[in-house]
Amino acid sequence: MPEEKSDNNVNKDQKYCNSLIEFSRLKSHEVKIGELGFGADNPIRLQSMTTTDTMDTAASVEQAKRMIEAGCELVRFTAPSKREAENLKNIRAELDAQGLTTPLVADIHFTPNAAEVAAHHIEKIRVNPGNYADKKKFEEIEYTDESYQAELVRIREKFTPLVLLCKELDRTMRIGTNHGSLSDRITSRYGDTPEGMVNSALEFMEICEDNEFYNLVISMKSSNPQVMVQAYRILAAEMIKRGRVYPLHLGVTEAGEGKDGRIKSAVGIGTLLEDGLGDTIRVSLTEAPENEIPVARKLAERYEKRADHASITPLKGELPYDPFSYSRRKSHAVRNVGDHNVPVIISDLSHFDDLKPAQFFAAGYVYKPQDDKWHLKEQCVDYIYTGNKIPEFELPGTLGIICDAASWEAKNQVFPIFDLSAFLSADHYSEEINFVKVNADQLDAIEAIQKSKLPDKAVIVLSTKNDHGVAEMRRFFIEMAVHNCGIPVILSRSYQDLDDESFQLQSATDLGAPLIDGFGDGIAIHTENCANPQMVTATSFGILQATRTRISKTEYISCPSCGRTLFDLQETTAKIRSKTNHLKGLKIGIMGCIVNGPGEMADADYGYVGVGKGKINLYKEREVVKKNIPEEDALDELVELIKSYGDWIEAKAEVH
Repeated sequence: MPEEKSDNNVNKDQKYCNSLIEFSRLKSHEVKIGELGFGADNPIRLQSMTTTDTMDTAASVEQAKRMIEAGCELVRFTAPSKREAENLKNIRAELDAQGLTTPLVADIHFTPNAAEVAAHHIEKIRVNPGNYADKKKFEEIEYTDESYQAELVRIREKFTPLVLLCKELDRTMRIGTNHGSLSDRITSRYGDTPEGMVNSALEFMEICEDNEFYNLVISMKSSNPQVMVQAYRILAAEMIKRGRVYPLHLGVTEAGEGKDGRIKSAVGIGTLLEDGLGDTIRVSLTEAPENEIPVARKLAERYEKRADHASITPLKGELPYDPFSYSRRKSHAVRNVGDHNVPVIISDLSHFDDLKPAQFFAAGYVYKPQDDKWHLKEQCVDYIYTGNKIPEFELPGTLGIICDAASWEAKNQVFPIFDLSAFLSADHYSEEINFVKVNADQLDAIEAIQKSKLPDKAVIVLSTKNDHGVAEMRRFFIEMAVHNCGIPVILSRSYQDLDDESFQLQSATDLGAPLIDGFGDGIAIHTENCANPQMVTATSFGILQATRTRISKTEYISCPSCGRTLFDLQETTAKIRSKTNHLKGLKIGIMGCIVNGPGEMADADYGYVGVGKGKINLYKEREVVKKNIPEEDALDELVELIKSYGDWIEAKAEVH
């Protein structure tokens, strides 16, 4: 592991990682789970969770074997009661008999006595501070300092027996805070905030430390990557300040399925990995658990040699932005880019030798020759880069064309893109908008563009060739703040020779991380020998959706399934998606059980939650409005519920 580095000039209160410009992992206290080391100099560990009934020993063992064969280094089982916790003994014994010594984890909610049973049989216990000793009824409670301290005493009495047992048996514990299941006590005191998440964990950490128990791993999960990133950063800063950094378990909870689940996970997990945070990863997909491991591996392996990256200009002075809360960087508007405009998307069709209307289909525009009209799909890009070519046909009214400045003509909806030197010396500009290519290491470009002839009509297209490109781009934005520069910036990244999944994960990390910090007024992705144009468009919109910077489709907050799940999550999610995926901007939570119910859905508009075999509760936000609906009727009832609140629109016929 490379030597730790530090930004000595960064404000101490903002120190949550070793460095904002040089990659190294934040060195945590080593924890052994069985014989496997987590944190410190150990590699980033990969883990997942079974979806079987923990009482079904054979099925649980077989699924665990598939996960282990896929590379899972830590297998988690749900233990909702003492019965399941006791059966972990049989599962452990059967895996041992087959020569599989991979450590196991018991996932505990609501039932402290189950945790104490499980601790006798397996290597690690996960507890959720929000429901281990507290309850969540979405009540606002008024506390005095004295009454709050009395609650802490109550929690200490309930939690300490498990701490002492884990200490005696040399077990490890994960204190796993979830945004959606913060207790009423915490939200009443700290609000439904990242700070509340951190304080929820700190209360339990302090009880452990008071009992000299330090075998801890900590997580701060949320279905919202912005909230998740902020919580982990605040926690890391607090642990650094306190002098003991515990290993961090990274994950975006209820990420969903398919490309959306991968993009959302990469935005959250990747942003933290870029900062050197994270010792173990669980990617929560609504898929078979063994499918999660290759995704986690691809996220982790990018950082194995990251410390060899090219140097980045050192920072000076305090940070001009807050890494612990979201605030979009202030920029002035140039045409439809910057200021209050949603981030734009630029599609790259420069590889075509001859432009035709049919080629715009991948960018969301469909030309119908029979009626000589353009039809717009749900997701339409804002600009298309065409290289040295200018379309000869009439364009859709909402679309802008970007072409190389040397080929540019002052036509309606066509705008030039310059190299920096060409822009500074040019005498022929667009009166609406001019794009200027800048590499992130060209910090002197900022002042040069500010002093140019048309700084108020310029948009920077920012790229990087640095392996540590997120940090180099961040350094550029910090320099812009130093110069009080409000020029809009498009984030541009290029990818070559990647499979589809790797492309999604890498682009979501590289572009999502700056957007999480409020940097960027648009994105542009260039590909060579990977990701067809339709995938690039879908991924671009997916990144903006995951960062909550531009909502263009229905969002599904879907749990990854586990032994508590009361229906087939993948099948149910697919059915709900088929009926509701046209409800742009709506968030629907699909939860397999009441543990992952109203709390874990966090900010969903509607919720579909399993409460018993074949029984579903429907929620409007955090309030249950229909109870114990037969599963076969639940989808229709959900549609009727959405209609009753005025959020339903009829689906348009799909454009082909």
